[in-house]
Amino acid sequence: MIDHEQLHRDGYALLRGAIPAERLDDLRAAFDADVKPSDQWPVPRGAGWRHSLLDLDPRVQAVCRLPEVLAVVGELIGERFFLSQVEGREPLAGGGQQTLHRDLFAQRPGDTVIALAYFDDYGPCNGATRIVPGSHRPAQGELPFDFADESRSVQLSGSAGDILIFDADLVHAGSLNPTGARRRSILICYFAEPLYATHLQSAKLRGIRMDTADRFDPTRPVQVSQRAVVPVI
Repeated sequence: MIDHEQLHRDGYALLRGAIPAERLDDLRAAFDADVKPSDQWPVPRGAGWRHSLLDLDPRVQAVCRLPEVLAVVGELIGERFFLSQVEGREPLAGGGQQTLHRDLFAQRPGDTVIALAYFDDYGPCNGATRIVPGSHRPAQGELPFDFADESRSVQLSGSAGDILIFDADLVHAGSLNPTGARRRSILICYFAEPLYATHLQSAKLRGIRMDTADRFDPTRPVQVSQRAVVPVI
């Protein structure tokens, strides 16, 4: 069950064990099979990361459509939404460090939600994500967030199969992978329906090949309004 008040206050939810353990080996294999070097993407990818182009893989698409994931996304967005992007990312040894930042909403606060589905255990030893709970909706009159200030950041730890879901305005960052231990994940993006035209304008530049026509209703997030797609994993 979703604690709606806490979700909106903190700006994120961490779903422990959301991906069944028996599916993880297949997902790791899919990630590794679709790794592409930077020059094979429409726009070069950042150094220090391994990137996997796997948005057409049905096993990955099933993760994006897990009912509990769609329920949290629907609660955060609050209106019909669609799956706009999914790609694999993994910090290499000595890579992955990011400054705290916001991914930012596109047109209005709350219209963009990000999810990170972890295929490997994660923590400080392999560059786990840092977040600043509650930073997505600054109070009126609050000073601008100092992205160099790490005093409120929390580095997550957990197991393969966990999924982090957060408002795009939540302050967050990737962390340094000091050991080179594997930390494969997929980065998933969901948009409110009014953003569809804007999404199409940049889809090719973002390397998106999948069909993004499905719509999800936050009151019935498991159901797809345009095609009968059953989220099975």
